[in-house]
Amino acid sequence: MSFGAGITKKIWQALKREEGNATIEFVILFPAVMTLFLSSFEVSVMLLRSVLLEKSLDTTVRELRLGIMNPSTAAELKSTLCERAPILPECAQTMKVELVVVPTNTWTLPSGNIQCVDRDAGINPVTGVTFGQANDVMIVRACAKVDPFFSTTPWVMDLIPLDTSGQYAVVAASTFVNEP
Repeated sequence: MSFGAGITKKIWQALKREEGNATIEFVILFPAVMTLFLSSFEVSVMLLRSVLLEKSLDTTVRELRLGIMNPSTAAELKSTLCERAPILPECAQTMKVELVVVPTNTWTLPSGNIQCVDRDAGINPVTGVTFGQANDVMIVRACAKVDPFFSTTPWVMDLIPLDTSGQYAVVAASTFVNEP
């Protein structure tokens, strides 16, 4: 047997062995399975935050509409919203609330999206808060900026639009008429 034939036989035997097959499958499939798991977890957390902000806003709007709650400032309104949505981290610093009267003669709605806090630029936009009078049609919008649960979210999925600071906006809106 020649030297080359012996090497060829050893290489052929090494290629035919089945001892590392499970490892190869694991290395190929594990990242895909983990990506799917982490992505679904991230979307679940985002949905939970959104639902709790909607519920908080609906409950607060109901109390505003019926006159049960009479906040005198925007900070009191935001504080109530934050108390009812405990899953929003740093809610008092990252939430903006807008409460606007809709004129019934023109039905002019607020234009554009609600302004959110931009922590990257250090900008805290001013939003209007007008509590209105009896029989006024009101629109209330709230926006909270939150960090993704996993820092790899921007690379894992492009479902959630992130801003320059790596946060996404959780937004809720509602309308009501002030009771007389």
